[in-house]
Amino acid sequence: MTTYTARPIPARVLKELRTTDDAGRPLAPFTDEEGGAPLRCCLRPSTPGERIALVAYAPLRRWAAETGADPGAYDEQGPVFVHAEECPGPADPATLPFTNAHRVLRRYSAEGHILGGRLVDADFPSALTEAFTDPEVAVVQVRAVEYGCFLYEVRRGR
Repeated sequence: MTTYTARPIPARVLKELRTTDDAGRPLAPFTDEEGGAPLRCCLRPSTPGERIALVAYAPLRRWAAETGADPGAYDEQGPVFVHAEECPGPADPATLPFTNAHRVLRRYSAEGHILGGRLVDADFPSALTEAFTDPEVAVVQVRAVEYGCFLYEVRRGR
């Protein structure tokens, strides 16, 4: 069985987002009193007392800039939680995080066009294997159902 790697927001992008996010807003850190916010920098829930920020992030735009794709109308930005300061990243990127609830897997082509989506409530590795059986799929985004927020991406061959 293929092992899939959850890709957090890259460190160089986080550095930019911690200055000005993808909506052009400056960082507004706060202390998370409750914990549980899904952090896209280290792919774990926040803990009470951590300094975090909610920033606008355009995952497909960032991926397209790196790969040369043109997402066109599929370019979107949405809210993501990150640590307010640099963090060490995921403890184990081979572990697929945030799989304890319904999620949507969105598939995109190398050109940046959406190829479809699937609701997943269990067995994420099998759902990713199914998504990548389509040779046109270059990247899969894992998203929260309740808010539609980007959680992380999985790429072909990584």
